[in-house]
Amino acid sequence: MRRSDARGLVRWLRPGVWFWLAVAAFVIGGYILYPALAVVRQSVEGQAGGWTWAHYARFFSSEPSANLVATWNSIWISLASVGGAALLGVPLALLMTTFEFPGRRLCGALVMMPLVLPPLIGVLSFVFLMGESGLVPRGLHLAFGLDPAVWSLRGAWGIVAVHAYSFYVFFYAFVGAALENRDPSLLEAAASLGAGRWMRFWRVTVPFLLPALMGASILVFMTSMASFSAPLLFGGELRVLSVHLYSTKLSGDLSLAAAQTVVLASVSLVFLLLLRTWSRKHRSVMPGKGARSPRRALPSGALRRLVPPVAVVLSVLALLPHLTLALLSFVRPGTWTFRLGAWLPTEYTFENYRYVVDLVAPLWHSIEMALLATLANLVLGVAIGWLLTGNRLRFGRALDALVMLPWALPGTVVAVALISAFSRPSAFSFGQVLVGSFWLLPLAYFVRNLPLVARASHAAFEQLDPSLDEAARSLGAGWWLRFRRVTFPLVAPGVLGGSVLAFVTALGEFVASVLLWVPSNQPISMAIFGEYREYHLEAAAAYGVVLVLVIGLVLVASRYALGVQSRMGIG
Repeated sequence: MRRSDARGLVRWLRPGVWFWLAVAAFVIGGYILYPALAVVRQSVEGQAGGWTWAHYARFFSSEPSANLVATWNSIWISLASVGGAALLGVPLALLMTTFEFPGRRLCGALVMMPLVLPPLIGVLSFVFLMGESGLVPRGLHLAFGLDPAVWSLRGAWGIVAVHAYSFYVFFYAFVGAALENRDPSLLEAAASLGAGRWMRFWRVTVPFLLPALMGASILVFMTSMASFSAPLLFGGELRVLSVHLYSTKLSGDLSLAAAQTVVLASVSLVFLLLLRTWSRKHRSVMPGKGARSPRRALPSGALRRLVPPVAVVLSVLALLPHLTLALLSFVRPGTWTFRLGAWLPTEYTFENYRYVVDLVAPLWHSIEMALLATLANLVLGVAIGWLLTGNRLRFGRALDALVMLPWALPGTVVAVALISAFSRPSAFSFGQVLVGSFWLLPLAYFVRNLPLVARASHAAFEQLDPSLDEAARSLGAGWWLRFRRVTFPLVAPGVLGGSVLAFVTALGEFVASVLLWVPSNQPISMAIFGEYREYHLEAAAAYGVVLVLVIGLVLVASRYALGVQSRMGIG
């Protein structure tokens, strides 16, 4: 036996590897692959048994052209959303990371505020701000006599505008992090060779930023393809595939819904593969000395006078949906929303918050399901992150790709796949039918957010110094003791960050909830959506404020926990 084979065998026989590998295989096989195969099977299953392509023929036939129109609309809206988000996020990142000016840190924090708004709450905020009876169209009507219907957000470009606001933070965060870590010697070398400012930007900075741009583009495209709230509330008669799939499912045509699910997933995965292949082909490696580029003072002249006010204005604009949501939550019901006589409300009340008592059950359901899903994410995500570290598995790349699959698929696809898989008893549901039960929705949260914790855990494990584990082993500590006393305290900050993000995402989740919820587990997102459908807009705003405050408390608590760990010397 070769030495490399012997080492591989030893890795396989290490305590804990085989157990966690079996658990990961069961979860990935049962709750990721099995539902995916189930929805594919349903899309080609005939009514009398056997296989058929009739459902795909219905999808692509010219008679019900709504499917093809919805697919095309989803694709071009997602591409336009990528462009809009990049146009907002990249210049902001360049501004905040290049120059030092008074208030820069506060402005940088404020432009990240769209992350605090869950998808449904963010879209509702835009309805109150830019809808036909919203603040901006109302103000234009009162000030200039303009028709509010013309200046309100609606249709495809309304969806793109909401997506651009909601997702520009991906470009801002990714590009900003890359710019913070750029080596100034690269630009200095280009300048010494006679390259001008624009040539240095296009030939040095842009290739350096390409991985960040591609990563943000992938996230924005996938999230836009999965978007449900914005097309539902702003789309009107416009068809997009995520909403069209929901309508098909409600009509009871589950076979066509399965075919639509497969097409939607295929479009997302094809875009992911094409963009990753293109980015690898055009990837530029620019080694540096590890020095960071310092921010420079604003040059004298017009730029020094313009940049701080522009940064403040952009920060306030980023806060407008939050401020609008808070304002409407205090408006007396029926006194402002559909009346164009005044720009701002004239009657305020705390009455809307009196009904928050009715929100206790949905809020508790959301917290309970998000907590259950996040605890499961924590256990399995840490195990998978550990398995993927240190070449423990020869097929680690395949495992990583399978774990990331639910994040690459739209939430509607994950929901329909779970419905197809667990509408009948199986070994993975322990002989139970999960459709219509309490457990299917927290299972969707778990599957959807597992990649967040697994990837955060993997990154934390990769940063560990293996000599620490070897030192503990030399002192006689067993595997469990080493993991509990040495390894986990060091990776806890990264794991906690991924777990908090998974919990917050599950707490405000709407896309899968709208397909999977039942009265016994109604989440807060569905309670808010129900108030909106009943035209209780002020109550919906108050509920949204409560949800945003809960999310804010969770984020503050997590930052406090990380600070305590840091002061105690843990992690």
